[in-house]
Amino acid sequence: MRGPRNTPSPAAGAFDTTTPAVVLKLDSNPLHHGGLGIIRGLGRLGVPVYGVCEDPLAPAAHSRYLHGRWQWRAGAGTEPDVVDGLARIAERLGGPTVVLPTDDAGALLLAERAAELHPWLLFPRPPADLPRKLAGKDSLYRLCRAHGVPGPVTETVTTWPRARAFAASVGYPLVAKLATPWLRRGSRVPSTSLVHTPNQLAELHRAAGQPIVLQEFLPRVPEGVGRGQDWFLHGYLTDDPTRSPVCTGIKERSYPSSAGLTSFGRWVVNDEIERSATELLRSTGFRGIVDMDWRWDPRDDRYKLLDCNPRLGAQFRLFSDWAGIDLAVVAYLDLTGQRVPYIAHGPERRFVVENYDPLAAFDGWRSGRLGVREWVDSLRGTEEPAWFARDDLAPFGLMCLRMGWRALSRRIPLPRRTQRARPPEFHTGRAGNRQEISVRPPNRTNRVPS
Repeated sequence: MRGPRNTPSPAAGAFDTTTPAVVLKLDSNPLHHGGLGIIRGLGRLGVPVYGVCEDPLAPAAHSRYLHGRWQWRAGAGTEPDVVDGLARIAERLGGPTVVLPTDDAGALLLAERAAELHPWLLFPRPPADLPRKLAGKDSLYRLCRAHGVPGPVTETVTTWPRARAFAASVGYPLVAKLATPWLRRGSRVPSTSLVHTPNQLAELHRAAGQPIVLQEFLPRVPEGVGRGQDWFLHGYLTDDPTRSPVCTGIKERSYPSSAGLTSFGRWVVNDEIERSATELLRSTGFRGIVDMDWRWDPRDDRYKLLDCNPRLGAQFRLFSDWAGIDLAVVAYLDLTGQRVPYIAHGPERRFVVENYDPLAAFDGWRSGRLGVREWVDSLRGTEEPAWFARDDLAPFGLMCLRMGWRALSRRIPLPRRTQRARPPEFHTGRAGNRQEISVRPPNRTNRVPS
């Protein structure tokens, strides 16, 4: 692997970077590499970047490109609490601020409370109810059927008899997803699971604490057969189709296997997926950032839409060109009224998530799908590691420490701390002046209305 050198992006100085940007994260996962990608991508261009971090030892909180962070367990509060916290953030920064959410909960809140947050916070404004329809697993399936986009057979179930009946109709294995994963506070149930047996399905249904969405499992094919099976698409849609970059990649490995995040991917152009995705999004009136998962079904030779997230995908830095332009930069430029640039395709550019790909590779080795030498060879010269960067080493070191602690704590039962909603507390980042500052009391005459 190789990380970016300690040099500014070739595009640095080419744009107006005076408007600050805030990375908004409502979930409680401190090892989210997508937010770090935003901080580095915009920070290398000279944008003052701030972040929301739930933990003082979150790796992204110690990036050299972060001007400041709000220590804030935003996901533990109510929606009005989050709106109030965003108002405090907007007031502190003192002017229009670009906000980039890294999870569905943040994207949905911005879309549905946009009238209260504009013009202090800048973010895309699709139809207010559309992001929830795209993020909801069952509503996405209905949207796809209405617009002629193929997808796996899907049903939301709330009772065990319905779950059992669906499994009987499509067979095992099947895919189970939380209907509203952004509401899984305190739950250890993964948002997506591959279910192999009735007992596993029954346990998942009992533990979910919310309706679950069941999908037929699209059959796997041997490596090299067909047109490549697991794909993802990232894009940014504006009113101008010629200024709406869309990029596709192949998910080579994922963790957990078959139903998890991309741990190793390649940038490969797929015109068919780009066309299908763009037609669906434009026909629904969507604007802004989107992340989609597609899978090729060998039974009918069609790509089927599995998932859609109205925000940046964690692996978006795969789609970064020689000038440092990626979709976070595109969004920033569009939201600040600047020209949206073209993202130059990097042929066979690769992306690896260092803390998850060894686990994915081990699973592949155990099942006989991947050899050790084959895995090592695939990593040689990888252009975009999620964590390692020679110009920003602290996040990588903290990630390694946290992964070690996570492995240890799983063997030693520890009491879980109750998350309490508190106002955001500001701390200066490494790119700032290193002086800790407390959030000022809100000025009721100037603050964002709530």
